[in-house]
Amino acid sequence: MSNVKPLPRWADLLLLPLINLCAAFFICGIVVWMIGENPIEALSVMIKGAFYYPGSLGYTLNYTTNFMFTGLAVATAFHAGLFNIGGEGQAYVSSLGIVFVIAVFAPFLPALLVILLCIPAAAIMGGVWAFIPGYLQAKRGSHVVITTIMFNFLAFALMVWLLAGPLLERGQQSPQTPKIPDNAILPKMETALGWFGMDIASSPLNLSFIVALVASFIFWILIWKTRLGYQIRTVGKNQDAAHYAGINVSRIIIITMMISGAFAGLLAVNAVMGVQHRVVLNYTAGYGFTGIAVALMGRNHPIGIFFASLLFGALFQGGAELDFEFQSITRDMVLLIQGMIILFSGALAYMFSPSLSRVITGLSRKEASHD
Repeated sequence: MSNVKPLPRWADLLLLPLINLCAAFFICGIVVWMIGENPIEALSVMIKGAFYYPGSLGYTLNYTTNFMFTGLAVATAFHAGLFNIGGEGQAYVSSLGIVFVIAVFAPFLPALLVILLCIPAAAIMGGVWAFIPGYLQAKRGSHVVITTIMFNFLAFALMVWLLAGPLLERGQQSPQTPKIPDNAILPKMETALGWFGMDIASSPLNLSFIVALVASFIFWILIWKTRLGYQIRTVGKNQDAAHYAGINVSRIIIITMMISGAFAGLLAVNAVMGVQHRVVLNYTAGYGFTGIAVALMGRNHPIGIFFASLLFGALFQGGAELDFEFQSITRDMVLLIQGMIILFSGALAYMFSPSLSRVITGLSRKEASHD
């Protein structure tokens, strides 16, 4: 029987992820040093590329927005003991909800109403796509990991057929839809802040970042302040106990998967309405899978998910600067850093936990003896 005490909550949520992050960067620093570059200089270039240069923060926050949506999606499922790795497909198919609303309502409704209809339409479509894996898990015992993987491939196949066929822009060979009308485009952040007399550098950052913050708040309310959230967490802790307590476990599994898919579906709001202004092939770009690491590193809490998303957003944006500044450091180095962070935040998340627990216990005893 281990004598190691559990970590205090503050250490588990803040200190341990920070140690894991430092360990990941340390390993990557060794790799950078081995290829003949200065790891401190490389880190400096990455930070400047992500936060310092004009417009760089906007690009970083644009990536952050996407990671927040997929991180919230994965975290929602995690709280119910489910592993939703179908965020890619759910985010991809959700663009059809936006296309439908634009086709039906954009010709005669003002911009505000069109946008307010497109956002829930994307969420609903993502939730609908996640319903079937949730149903199969709850009613047929099919493992949600397998079914969500399969539905990713189905989503890719469906979208390729649509973008290369029925939805293809006329006279265009590249698989994409026509440009969406102006009254369905989300204002850029520089435009929105300009309404209040604030001037910032141009970037793809748009009001979907505000949508992501609102989604994070809704996630917090849902999971920790509602009866449904309590039921979700109970099912995640112990399905047998939840069933004994009178909770309909199958119903909760299906609802949770649909909510998870809805969060993932909001990624289309940024990609389609905020950045691309059309549906393009493979616009999800791996955000759904990276959302798994974001949720793990953020400990399935909205504040942690925000900072984890910001970290990965900085890696995406700062990594481009690394590739530009160093001949020997390519974009693959960013993938290495991401991989190390995923490794230490996922498989090795609690590797340092026993040592950290002993240190905290020792310090607590020393402080108690002085008192």
